[in-house]
Amino acid sequence: MNKKTVRDIDVKGKKVLVRCDFNVPMKDGAITDDKRIVGALPTIEYLLEQGAKVILCSHMGKPHAVLTESFGLTKKEKAKVEALPEGEREAAKKAMLEKAAKEDPVKLTLKPVADRLNELLGNKVTFATDIIGEDAKAKVAALTEGKAVLLENVRFDARETKNDPAFAKELASLAEAYVNDAFGAAHRAHASTAGVTEFIPGVSGFLIEKELTVMGEALENPARPFIAILGGAKVSDKIGVINNLIEKVDTLIIGGGMAYTFFAALGNTVGTSICEEDKLDLAKELMAKARAKGVNFLIPVDNIIGREYKEDTTFMRIYSDSIPDGWMGLDIGKTTQELYAKTIEGAGTVIWNGPMGVSEWENFAGGTTAVAEAIAKSGAISIIGGGDSAAAVKKLGYADKMTHISTGGGASLEFLEGKVLPGIDCLQDK
Repeated sequence: MNKKTVRDIDVKGKKVLVRCDFNVPMKDGAITDDKRIVGALPTIEYLLEQGAKVILCSHMGKPHAVLTESFGLTKKEKAKVEALPEGEREAAKKAMLEKAAKEDPVKLTLKPVADRLNELLGNKVTFATDIIGEDAKAKVAALTEGKAVLLENVRFDARETKNDPAFAKELASLAEAYVNDAFGAAHRAHASTAGVTEFIPGVSGFLIEKELTVMGEALENPARPFIAILGGAKVSDKIGVINNLIEKVDTLIIGGGMAYTFFAALGNTVGTSICEEDKLDLAKELMAKARAKGVNFLIPVDNIIGREYKEDTTFMRIYSDSIPDGWMGLDIGKTTQELYAKTIEGAGTVIWNGPMGVSEWENFAGGTTAVAEAIAKSGAISIIGGGDSAAAVKKLGYADKMTHISTGGGASLEFLEGKVLPGIDCLQDK
């Protein structure tokens, strides 16, 4: 995928709209982790140095009440509503949405991001209190070369997530060129990630360029042996990825909740472990496909099982073919950890997406820790596919030992699956 980048266009004196991923974690109005902001700096600094007038935009969170049509209630809120007697549900739902309508603009404003950018860039960024309204237009008009403005959260307009052409056209009209550097949102065809390119030419920023280069090279021309490690809860979330990677890898390692569907497909009992009964035939097909392709398909040989899905539940180690009734698998066992580590030891390229167990709980984090440690020690080209795997690697202090940690969980999964990413497909080819 050979796309033009910011280096391929003349930006001096031009207004350039840059889609960033500033969807940073917040607590009590303060940013708790600014890695995504820091990650966007190379592209922003390059444009400022080249004399561009930079217009930054991003989403933050899911402003579900402001965008009722798009997002509705969150999963937790839905669960609360569904637990109520039927006659009380509509009133509770309305109350939740009204409460969020007041809170979302305060909680999900990008103003703290603008403040952090000014600390990092030396006060070169103004903040617009709207997206395409009077304040945004005035501040864009006042921009001088080497300065930037950050627009308010693009999802405060319901038309953003619908990729509404009229909204995309108004957003695009602020600028003369477009740069997408939000890989984490590149799998979504929204107005600010794809729609604007119908009206102004688009190229990639340095973050997206790196994602495409590193992951593209791993998929098309990997140093071998090429090992993919897939975890997470469900086979259904990773069907496309497994299918695509079986065509490319030498070894496929399975962990996490999805392993129990494979156990069940082999005729083993899985107790109360997460198991997709409707995916058993598919699991058999995937294992048969791997055998036919000569791919080493590894599933856990032992597991840490617990009585309940609770952090402090009673737990024990047991072989994978004998999980008793009333118990659930929550992590891979010590023998499996050693087997996986030994396999990873000799790798040329490793791609990892998804934890091996309930890694946020100490008693069930051993598998994820062992895999992260093995990758860090392997010396292989290592690509961590965002999400929980990236969080685990950072928490364990192995981030600097990895070749590349993807900035987008969902986007990296779809890229590994071989899907077209709308936010990249719309950019100009070289």
